[in-house]
Amino acid sequence: MSVSRPIRVIQWTTGNIGRRSLHAIIGRPDMELVGVFAHGAAKVGKDAAELCGWPEPTGVVATDDIDELLALGADACCYNPLWPSIDELCALLEAGVDVCTSAAWITGGKQTSEDRDRILEACEQGNASIFGSGAHPGMTNLVGMVLSGSCERVDEIRITESVDCSTYESAETQTAMGFSQSPDTPGLAENVRRESEVFAESAAMMADAIGVTLDRMTFDVTFTAATDDTDLGFMTIPAGTVGGVMGYHRGWVGDRNVVSVGFNWTMGDHVEPPKPLAHGHVIQVFGVPNMRTVIHCLPPQDWSEGIMSLGMIYTAMPVTNAVPYVVAAPPGIVTLADLPPITGRA
Repeated sequence: MSVSRPIRVIQWTTGNIGRRSLHAIIGRPDMELVGVFAHGAAKVGKDAAELCGWPEPTGVVATDDIDELLALGADACCYNPLWPSIDELCALLEAGVDVCTSAAWITGGKQTSEDRDRILEACEQGNASIFGSGAHPGMTNLVGMVLSGSCERVDEIRITESVDCSTYESAETQTAMGFSQSPDTPGLAENVRRESEVFAESAAMMADAIGVTLDRMTFDVTFTAATDDTDLGFMTIPAGTVGGVMGYHRGWVGDRNVVSVGFNWTMGDHVEPPKPLAHGHVIQVFGVPNMRTVIHCLPPQDWSEGIMSLGMIYTAMPVTNAVPYVVAAPPGIVTLADLPPITGRA
């Protein structure tokens, strides 16, 4: 699809990430906000400006009526739930709406083959495309791939999200990742693997970009117990329960680990992780030569919000800024490896 007018965009959800996407869409002259989907009844009927902190009313109010949104004739949708709904994605794509998402979707490789086929059929029917950067900042994958371009030989690309998660106020999400539970909880490692599976998708996507066909994916995790109680306000990390989680999704060719994407996360002050926190994303390429960079997400001088809100922007923008590129892309599933470099706007 190619458009000479502003791109007509739907914002789907207005939570931690969605409200940042919504704020950015309103502020971009090359995009026109035409609809907002809200999960919560308390948000239905509210102006988009109120939901994202924009200073002036937009005239666009949130709704939970999917048919109403599909009838708008939008070009694209910024889709920001934590987990994707195949039914919702198919409805958008079949209606000809290109989808850019931060939900747990990159290639669709972690969906069932039936669900992935449904997505591809919906793309064909609607002449639409779907792009996902994943629930962690997707641009880190792009940096890893770019760094590999400086190497004569690439042995492994490794990305580690290394942060204190204490200000990410979602007890449900943090508990699912093991925090506040006993390290000996049966099935805990498998639960964490499943909850973080989008990291495996990003590893597989990078492997494909460097011309590698993976034989298998594995997951390993280390839990570190808190040495004292920590009250974070929205949840408590009792002494002896998980206060640190370090895990990697790894892609293998034979006995060679060629791609790894993982996390070194802590919560609270009373935990020492296996490796010191880098307070950012550590991106490494092992080969000839070795390459290493650390990306820190830092506040501008006049920033008055919390640090974690910057992380939400950092996660939302690779999706929101991708909209023009995805609208111009051919129908089907597209990844960072298929698109031109995604940039922001001055």
